[in-house]
Amino acid sequence: MKEKRYLVDVGMKNLPFPMKVVSKVKAEGQFTVANISISARIMHEFESGWIDRFIEIVHKHRDRIGTKTLKTNIKDYLKKLHASTIRIDFDYPYFIEKLTPVSREKCLVRYMCTYSAKISSVENKARIIFKMQVPAITTYPVSDPERAGGLFGQLSVAEIEVESQRDIYPEDLVKIVDKHALVPVYSFLTKEDQGFVIQKIHSEKKTSVVMTDEIKNELMHNSAINWYSIRCSNFGMLHSYSTVISTEKSMWIPSVSYSE
Repeated sequence: MKEKRYLVDVGMKNLPFPMKVVSKVKAEGQFTVANISISARIMHEFESGWIDRFIEIVHKHRDRIGTKTLKTNIKDYLKKLHASTIRIDFDYPYFIEKLTPVSREKCLVRYMCTYSAKISSVENKARIIFKMQVPAITTYPVSDPERAGGLFGQLSVAEIEVESQRDIYPEDLVKIVDKHALVPVYSFLTKEDQGFVIQKIHSEKKTSVVMTDEIKNELMHNSAINWYSIRCSNFGMLHSYSTVISTEKSMWIPSVSYSE
């Protein structure tokens, strides 16, 4: 008698695939290469041909990845795979053109993004979460503003996750972080720009705690966002480790601004 083997979760991980993702400045979307991971929870016998079905559906829905399309597309995975739960993750780089602070030179900055979708029934709504990592410069916490040259900077990376009713564009999240950072991050700076950035780092103070709180207040007042999470990792130049602060939308967390 042939032994049947039943599995719980099957899927594939990190499939590189060319796609178009939603863009605020390009109506047709921005071309990128995403690493796709899919997991399906099944309650019946595993079939080796399922992996082919994964790839088939990926090809079918590669036109543009965004909140609206994922809410529809993920139901195809659920139906064709006869799964009880499906989760899909699209990890990809996204490029935004920015102007340097003084010379106004154009430069392209890369940001890492993730679209995650999960659904457990075709009758239920899919949960879509967009995540983006936005680097910025903040003030190192042990800096001394009372001493000449006592202020210096650190690299902070704000990892923002949002669940929204509509697309929250990468450009909008970067604009929020850049607005509240001590200094935004650029891929290119002229000597004039470098002088401006260095001067600002040594003359103004903006800690990652204050930046995170200000980002939270911006997201909190966006009516389209149902839920958000901010996790800020800080890489001080005097240590081999990073520090982390985080917050998220919760009925248990009071909406009170931080004051130094």
